[in-house]
Amino acid sequence: MNDRIPLAGIIGSPVSHSKSPRLHNYWLKTYGLAGHYIPMEVRQEDLEATLKILPKIGFVGINVTIPHKERVLALADLVTDRAALIGAANTLIFRKDGKIHADNTDGYGFIENLRRGAPAWNPADGPAAVLGAGGAARAVVASLIEVGVPEIRITNRTRARADVLRSEFGAKLVIYDWVQAGNMIEGAATVVNTTSLGMVGKPEFRVPLDGLTPKTVVTDLVYTPLQTHLLQAATEAGCTVVDGLGMLIYQAAPGFERWFGVRPDIDEKTRAVVLGA
Repeated sequence: MNDRIPLAGIIGSPVSHSKSPRLHNYWLKTYGLAGHYIPMEVRQEDLEATLKILPKIGFVGINVTIPHKERVLALADLVTDRAALIGAANTLIFRKDGKIHADNTDGYGFIENLRRGAPAWNPADGPAAVLGAGGAARAVVASLIEVGVPEIRITNRTRARADVLRSEFGAKLVIYDWVQAGNMIEGAATVVNTTSLGMVGKPEFRVPLDGLTPKTVVTDLVYTPLQTHLLQAATEAGCTVVDGLGMLIYQAAPGFERWFGVRPDIDEKTRAVVLGA
């Protein structure tokens, strides 16, 4: 009875759209590991009770998505420096001593995806232009600072949120009003969309893109559709483009390793599985 099959999963509300179960269960099958990864719809008022019960019924950890990524920090016993800096956690490890360990692998996933998709990318080449100032932007900004991007230009439809990021992350951030988003892209070596603009069911991405050049590396965190308007325009401008699916995959790998003991390989088959191909 002590040889429990390890369980992991993702909690959020909503959570039915998540591609994480498909990814993690593919890895479990590929490596012949005992375990299951389960999507769980958890309301905000049930979060604390859920975190208390999951380790008792065999869970070794979970991924966390909207709207719980910030609140789980207050409920964790241990928080990594990067999760504290970002102000959110996307990965929880339920330790054998009963403690909950909170981490954030979004920034790692972002940088790894960028490096794999654009091998010639050099953080020191010039400024990065980041559209959006939400939770995803926080992870992106923290990771860009960590790898040595000299300046981060940021804009958000509500400027106050961008101002908050500058107050927390410091002088490397330069704030632009949303109406200046097109100007912000001019001279940027890296352009990152962290907003939901261009996603299926969301408003279109209408930021002027005249400032793109063949030297610009452009990535979009949106992956439905895989080729967004931003990436299509960037391709036409001769830019190096990196889609957002890889970030989802790469951010998942560290958690899988902590829970199940194997670091998964990531290849084209992995992408095809996540896409449902």
